[in-house]
Amino acid sequence: MTTTPPRPLRTQGTTIVDGFGEEIRLRGVCVGGWLNMENFITGYSANESLMRRHVRDAIGEERYERFFDRLLSVFFAEDDARFLGEAGLNSVRIPVNYRHLESDAKPFEIREEGFRHLDRAIEECGRHGVYTMIDLHALPGYQNHDWHADNPTHVASFWDHPHFQDRVVNIWEAIATRYRDNPWVGGYNLINEPADESRRVVGPFYERLVAAIRAIDPDHIVFLDGNTYATQFDVFPDEPAENAVYTLHDYVSAGLGRGGPYPGTTMDGVWFDKAKVEEKFLARSEYARRTGTPIFVGEFSPIYTGDPELDVQRRQILDDQLEIYRRYNAGWASWMYKDLGRQGLVSVRPDSAYGRRFGDFLAKKDRLGADHWGSTGEGVREVTQPVQDLIAREFPDFDPYPWGRFDYVRRLLLNILVAQPLSLEYADLFRGLDDSELDALADSFAFANCTVRETLLEQMKEG
Repeated sequence: MTTTPPRPLRTQGTTIVDGFGEEIRLRGVCVGGWLNMENFITGYSANESLMRRHVRDAIGEERYERFFDRLLSVFFAEDDARFLGEAGLNSVRIPVNYRHLESDAKPFEIREEGFRHLDRAIEECGRHGVYTMIDLHALPGYQNHDWHADNPTHVASFWDHPHFQDRVVNIWEAIATRYRDNPWVGGYNLINEPADESRRVVGPFYERLVAAIRAIDPDHIVFLDGNTYATQFDVFPDEPAENAVYTLHDYVSAGLGRGGPYPGTTMDGVWFDKAKVEEKFLARSEYARRTGTPIFVGEFSPIYTGDPELDVQRRQILDDQLEIYRRYNAGWASWMYKDLGRQGLVSVRPDSAYGRRFGDFLAKKDRLGADHWGSTGEGVREVTQPVQDLIAREFPDFDPYPWGRFDYVRRLLLNILVAQPLSLEYADLFRGLDDSELDALADSFAFANCTVRETLLEQMKEG
């Protein structure tokens, strides 16, 4: 039986210590695709709220509620917490969409029922000695430009509207009130991957948000992602906040959709080897090292392709990253725990009810390049390349925030224009299914019905 610690985790100089005063290096996973759903994780197209609306329209409110409640119940459950604890991992980062805790129709009114699955996960993880980090991954108004902020547009409006900011303060006050006495909550990750192009709002808003939380809960660690998707830290003051961790995300370009051989040159013409990987890590962790605060990598990991030769190289990227993190005593949370086989430690089987029902749809989505994550961003090249060429030719100096012209065009062309009508096709595949068939789709994501990527598990155990 795991002993409950007498107090929460806290920072102590460059380290984190547990409730018994022992140093702990957080090593774990992000449970993406669960309380904040993402298209490449569970197979739909576009953003979560759009997908949910289409599925509700397709099968009706009652059966919609049945399917999604069952999916959330089985996606992360006791078996998952037990597996992680037995693997020697000591933490999970749980991305949460604000829509679980508040409705746009009733701003500032906290939805009590929205805590149900989060409460359960914290309790189940604690029983197996695993700390839980609560990560507000999607904010009202959208704190960044992408699908994982549940953003149906390409505009991060959160930074322009005090109304959205006030709502997030209210949400975090509710979270802090609920969990301030729970030592198995490892900390609060306040904003996932903020992207404030002005660079003027994010720093002062963090100060306001930390103060509001501290007025309620002075004990739990606050995890603060850097600006521009947790890669830039010049928005923070020279003096760090008390009991705070400044979180970096550390994806290696060579391990993503436009990656190439490793070591080698990516499709974007950038050379990557272990020295380059370490150089990027040192740049992103500079603030933490300079201020003497703990280093924590909130997301990282390559994407696997199914090509045995290329996946050997992807595993080498992960080995190199984990060795670097050990050397610098950096904690980490791998992106991610469970998906359809692209990146997860645990994967839904292709021969499951879900895999059989949505297999052809997934193939079409991949062919069209509708998912940003893992895609080359080209899709149907005879269509996309002329548009890329046009923008490059007519606007040679166009370099939009955050990732430049190529990424901007593919987001609009593939991840919005193509992905949003494609989400209707996803919803249509739910039509005509009886309750038992809907249950079988959801149950495909239960741990007992999934497979473990054993090579990844062994690497993480050594990490």
